[in-house]
Amino acid sequence: MVNTKVTLCGLELDNPVIPASGTFGYGYEFAELYDINCLGTFSFKGTTAQPRFGNPTPRIAEFEGGMLNAVGLQNPGVDAVISHELPLLAKCFRKPVMANVSGFSVEEYVEVCEKLDACEQVGWLEVNISCPNVHGGGMSFGTDPKAAAAVTAAVKKVTRKPVIIKLTPNVTSIADMAKACEDAGADGVSLINTVLGMRLDLRRRKPLLANTTGGMSGPALLPLAVRCVWQVYDAVKIPIVGMGGVSTPDDVIELMLAGATAVEVGAANLVEPFAAKHIVEGLPGAMEKYGIKDLNEIIGGAH
Repeated sequence: MVNTKVTLCGLELDNPVIPASGTFGYGYEFAELYDINCLGTFSFKGTTAQPRFGNPTPRIAEFEGGMLNAVGLQNPGVDAVISHELPLLAKCFRKPVMANVSGFSVEEYVEVCEKLDACEQVGWLEVNISCPNVHGGGMSFGTDPKAAAAVTAAVKKVTRKPVIIKLTPNVTSIADMAKACEDAGADGVSLINTVLGMRLDLRRRKPLLANTTGGMSGPALLPLAVRCVWQVYDAVKIPIVGMGGVSTPDDVIELMLAGATAVEVGAANLVEPFAAKHIVEGLPGAMEKYGIKDLNEIIGGAH
């Protein structure tokens, strides 16, 4: 019998598999397909203070190794999430959920985090300072250690629940970014968010995405994610949630060996709605294949 349970910032998960924000809606949509309580938890759609329509279409472009997206944080706003989305989720998900928070100013991050921190269903606040698909916010905080630290410190002042800062790989040193967040009080970090990419329509001779650029995700990102998690594990003592190109139980184990405590599954959910469920179901067999009895014993085990 193997042990798949892990502890993320003081909260126990039945397994380390977490669908990533923006790929799993607010959960209840996937609950129509399967019992989502089989998951460790999930990170719900990026939420801002005010409703956002997002970017113009087309927003999605595919390539051989994955996809580009420029959705632009479309969401109903934090008040609607609390009054409408979370009550619907409560009907089908009995575990603490990870609240993903986005913003365009320190004040907005503070406002949204403070409101979601008060929600009983929320277990962790995943603060996204790394979205490459919006203008004037998102990644601009995630590429400057001082700005990242400022958001972290401000959010920590108004919250009681664990704060996990989501980092971008679009920087010279992601380890330096993680250390700045740790020093400012972050309880954990999650990485990597999407990589800035672009495709061209050869017939129109114009960008495929209306936003011109978008976030690249999919299997091609796994080696980059492993490298980033590896480097951050050596730089900080707080837990890491690893993500980027994960589509199999073996990918989960690889990121955990690099240093992740839990692992998010993103683009795979958009290709195969049962992807996260299949990874959960296949994880014990993969552990037995590699002689792993307890996942806690392999976190950072390749260092």
